Amino acid sequence: MDPVGDRRAGPAVSLEAMLAARERRVEQRHAAFGRRPGAAVVTVSVVMPGPVKDCGLSRRTAAAARESLDALFAARGWDATTTGVETGPTGPEAVIAVAAEAQALKQALVTLEETHPLGRLWDLDVAAPDGRAVSRRDLGLPPRRCLVCDAPAHACARSRAHPLDALLAAMEERLDAWIARAVAPAG
Repeated sequence: MDPVGDRRAGPAVSLEAMLAARERRVEQRHAAFGRRPGAAVVTVSVVMPGPVKDCGLSRRTAAAARESLDALFAARGWDATTTGVETGPTGPEAVIAVAAEAQALKQALVTLEETHPLGRLWDLDVAAPDGRAVSRRDLGLPPRRCLVCDAPAHACARSRAHPLDALLAAMEERLDAWIARAVAPAG
């Protein structure tokens, strides 16, 4: 458990606020294309079910995503420029322009989502320099899996197959396990 209090606590957001945040991300993506012509653009957010998007759980998960992306970009030799970072009621977000071919970038991000202990909690979207989104389907990959079971995430979300508390508990379990591994003594 988080020693500072409930990691799930935060302001509830409305559907209107979430739609406005989506529009803001689109504007930030367009601005990133303007700042880095020819670059692909990554939009980073946290898969955060329920009405609370900005809380200790989402902030720590987003920080881990940014750290992992920085390491990935450095390892691949991809020049990356963060063009926007926000943390507000709709949750932590970042926009990063990356000098990389968009499909190769998306493939690397999908691999990161699937191999990092917290990767399933991240939403790493890629837009090609022409503004077109690059999806898992474009790469011939299956849809993301549910946080709780092995079904496609979109099917469980649409049918509300799992209670919110179960989804948030699954997120916390992943975060706690990752933190425990990070602080465990080597050897």
